[in-house]
Amino acid sequence: MFDLAILAVFIPTFFFVSITPGMCMTLAMTLGMSIGVRRTMWMMLGELLGVALVAIAAVLGVASIMLNYPQAFSILKWAGGAYLVFIGISMWRDETKLNLDNHQKSKISRKTLFSQGLVTAMANPKGWAFMISLLPPFINLDYAITPQLSILVAIILVSEFVCMMAYATGGKSLRLFLNRGDNIKWMNAIAGSLMIAVGVWLAIGLH
Repeated sequence: MFDLAILAVFIPTFFFVSITPGMCMTLAMTLGMSIGVRRTMWMMLGELLGVALVAIAAVLGVASIMLNYPQAFSILKWAGGAYLVFIGISMWRDETKLNLDNHQKSKISRKTLFSQGLVTAMANPKGWAFMISLLPPFINLDYAITPQLSILVAIILVSEFVCMMAYATGGKSLRLFLNRGDNIKWMNAIAGSLMIAVGVWLAIGLH
């Protein structure tokens, strides 16, 4: 059902995408610092549900178009590859530092934390764009979509959870590391290089 070479690229790609500082990772680190990892996990549950819903909606929506218009696969490959290259270049050029000093450390209910994670994941336009551009090309329409999608989404959720836990438990020391010198720039440069490489591979090598 899956080419191991494809999974070998898919897994590290999503790991690097997850580990790169973004909305969800910044939220996990902020909450981990202020309310503790244990309570932050309620936000993580909401975020994981949101990511799963976005991934499923993106794949099913694009897959339905591909079934009716098979030639759309080639367009999707090149568009997805171009998007990943764009993301990679953006990471290289990003000089932003994390700024978490204004976080409100008041007590937050579990329901609010869960909702915060869910909304953050579902309202992130980059998350939608990334899922739409990257996930569908890994789906083989010659096989049942459900088991393939289940495996890919499971990989994504495990990657997201591991990375959020790393940010939440890293807390203040991780924040200081990322804000020290050019550390975050080097981190973005590494992830950006991977994105560019995978974007080129996706456009010309995935069948």
